[in-house]
Amino acid sequence: MPFAANANSYAFLQFQNALERAIQDAIHSGYQHFITGMSRGMDLWAAQLVIRFRSAYRNLVLEAAIPFEGQSASWEYADRQLHQAVLEKCDNIIVLSPAYHPNVMYERNRYMVDRASLLIAAYDGSPGGTRYTFDYARHKGLDIVNIFEMEYYDYSVL
Repeated sequence: MPFAANANSYAFLQFQNALERAIQDAIHSGYQHFITGMSRGMDLWAAQLVIRFRSAYRNLVLEAAIPFEGQSASWEYADRQLHQAVLEKCDNIIVLSPAYHPNVMYERNRYMVDRASLLIAAYDGSPGGTRYTFDYARHKGLDIVNIFEMEYYDYSVL
């Protein structure tokens, strides 16, 4: 995310509002089970919102799909703390590999898509893991909500 270094920026706040709206819309459409890949940024921000919404929607389930054991070990302290705090609130935790290997993130992404019927993503067209997941979800026929394409999201502020 272009604003990840400045969580107080207008762009970040606007993104958070759009993400919150997308998750609320999913809940109001009947979605109850959410899977997070537990990566820094979008994954953990979305998980925090699902946790927060549990106070109003008690039937929500949050599943953590951790790509490999020790995923957050090399992260900065604050990020590790957030990762742990989210894990403690998850209903289900799956660790897909005992150690890192080059395809482990793609395996995690396929795991999530294969168990989903809706993808909420922040995809700006760049190559990489999000693009792979977006394309895989489209191929599998999932409904897709792209934060950057939501009518009330002003992508020009980035």
